[in-house]
Amino acid sequence: MVQIIDKKVNLEYPLGHHLHCLIAQIPNRLQRVENGFVITDPEEKWNQVKVILDLISDGEGNLKKLHFLMLPETSITFARFDDLLNAIDQGFRPNTVTMFGIEHVPLKVYRELLERFREDNVEAIECVDRDISSGDVLEMPVNWCCIAVKEASGKLRVFLEAKSHPFHGEEFLDKHHDLYRGRHFYLFRARPSCFNFMALICLDYLYRDIYASNIKQIIDHANQLFFSTRQGLDTLFVIQCNPKPEHASYREVISGFYGEYLEDFPGVRETVSVFGNASDETMLEGERPVPGHGHSYVVINRHHRLAKISSREFRTDDFSGAPVCRLRFGSETRLYYFNLSLHHEIDPRTSRVPLKVHSIMRWTEDGRWEKLPGEELAAETTHASQKELSS
Repeated sequence: MVQIIDKKVNLEYPLGHHLHCLIAQIPNRLQRVENGFVITDPEEKWNQVKVILDLISDGEGNLKKLHFLMLPETSITFARFDDLLNAIDQGFRPNTVTMFGIEHVPLKVYRELLERFREDNVEAIECVDRDISSGDVLEMPVNWCCIAVKEASGKLRVFLEAKSHPFHGEEFLDKHHDLYRGRHFYLFRARPSCFNFMALICLDYLYRDIYASNIKQIIDHANQLFFSTRQGLDTLFVIQCNPKPEHASYREVISGFYGEYLEDFPGVRETVSVFGNASDETMLEGERPVPGHGHSYVVINRHHRLAKISSREFRTDDFSGAPVCRLRFGSETRLYYFNLSLHHEIDPRTSRVPLKVHSIMRWTEDGRWEKLPGEELAAETTHASQKELSS
């Protein structure tokens, strides 16, 4: 199984105030090549992403308060990797974390990138070098992501992770075309804020073998953190390009993560899980079209209070009976801007809702992001009776 590596990062978040997250639910158009999958419309895709970066740099509305930006799995062309890092370094405010997936590259290229950012990835280099020394694997494609942390000092730190578990389109009988399996996850411990978070790629959330699973390793690690420091895993981010985001496997793992069935898991009891997916315009050449991309969502413990709401853009539910409260977004191309939960347990003295959607933006034909007016959202939203609260 993978190794969980603790990393201390200098992030100064306001104490006693919630943090803000933006999910960019944008389309991926991919095709299979010799080394995995690449983006078929690189310039169009970059223009769409660049407008998002400019919005955040300008700080329109309350975007200047943004703390976390999520872009989907395999959503950035490798040729634009440095451009994105430069945009973050030059335009983003301090205390900002950006998580994004990059199109597949050979393992030798991924190893070169780890070396380039050796200061932040020295433990990961050791994991990869063990695989390289054990066989002829340098040409294997890597599905990978970057977690770019702009610290309070303005310093940009770059952390790289490789996906540990492929989907069926990334597995071959020919081992040289099979997907490389990552060996590590980072657990970021923000100081002085005492805020702990992780980022995973899609099926890494589900992956298991006969004797162990990624998610159980994360739970055990977070429990050790709780018993040694009385801190836990505050937020788990999962970037996806997933045509089955609501598969029963996700509900089962989420139920085990939040449900006290055999033992209590204090390290993840109050974790907020954020799943950021590609939109329903996603296409994968060479694969049978499967409707269902989209539906990013946020999951919190059932001890929170969320009123039952249903609209075209989002709704709340319990994920088909799981011991959670879930904020589930629609499937279209959107930017979802919301706050992460701060007050974990239900406070009987307040009616404060732990999750709030600050704004939703849609992509227009003239190439810009347009904020949906509040009146439009309010007109299509239906509230359940106040007695029908998730608990």
